[in-house]
Amino acid sequence: MTIPADHPKIKPAKIGVILANLGTPDATDYWSMRKYLSQFLSDKRVVDYSAWLWQPLLQGIILTRRPFSSGEAYRSIWNNELNESPLLTTTRLQASAVKKEVKKNYGDDVIVDFAMRYGNPSTESVIKNMKDQGVEKIVFFPLYPQYAGPTTATANDEAFRTLMKMNWQPSIRTVAAYFDNPLYINALANSVKKKYASLQKKPDILVCSYHGVPVRYLMEGDPYHCQCQKTTRLLKEALGWDDTDIKTTFQSKFGPEKWLQPYTVEEVARLAEGGQKNIAIMSPAFSSDCVETLEEINEEIYESFEEAGGETFTYIECLNDSADHIKMMMGILKNELAGWVK
Repeated sequence: MTIPADHPKIKPAKIGVILANLGTPDATDYWSMRKYLSQFLSDKRVVDYSAWLWQPLLQGIILTRRPFSSGEAYRSIWNNELNESPLLTTTRLQASAVKKEVKKNYGDDVIVDFAMRYGNPSTESVIKNMKDQGVEKIVFFPLYPQYAGPTTATANDEAFRTLMKMNWQPSIRTVAAYFDNPLYINALANSVKKKYASLQKKPDILVCSYHGVPVRYLMEGDPYHCQCQKTTRLLKEALGWDDTDIKTTFQSKFGPEKWLQPYTVEEVARLAEGGQKNIAIMSPAFSSDCVETLEEINEEIYESFEEAGGETFTYIECLNDSADHIKMMMGILKNELAGWVK
């Protein structure tokens, strides 16, 4: 069929893969931090208080002060060479590695990119750019092993909000939480084994520190707490350890509500006071090292442990762009792409 000369140009149909992460400020100065924090803390999935109550408090008090402390935290871990946050650097490396594997398996018919829920590159800009390249089907992959409303759900929300603005929407598949995926558990176990093999003395206990959420979320049906507990249990079994060798905790409490416990910052101090002076700690809920791991764990939580008499504090890096992590992503993507590509 001949297409009329004045018909909008239609590009050859392609498939897109988007790796989606939380986000990052563009810089560490006050206004960059305020813009980022305002977007993040105005998300109803993150803070679900009534806007009439929350926004005056957020815009009038919290965002007057918090950009200073958050900016200081980001500056302590900032990738000065590329002038960006480590989260952005690592997510780009992950996307680059996945892109190579996708090209090897599927040729040029599948496009890979990454997007952020907050900050840049925005989810909207990446989806629209893919559509401009002829993408008609998208696998949207939130890089959160355990499902939670403030992470997986809000990432998916943003993707679908973008589709709401498009006259011709691409089909979209969202990747489910992979907290019990054997490739994910194997990658975690291998990272622990590798780190432990480099140590002169085996730690007394491994602390699995997950990002916290209010207890209310659990009571309202969010599965995050249960999925974190299962990840720790499966990791313990993969390592062949006893219950006393590993522990689940939660970090990053914010606000007056009761959050999931035990709190990491308090638990590491309790462990040290109880005689477990040599601990290792990892963050299975994070796919990339970021301010919550590089700054909060390695500084605030480490200081709590040291002040309580702790001696050796070993941080086990996130999976980042390790070969095991990329293998896991590809395992998931091959399943999600089935039926769309050969």
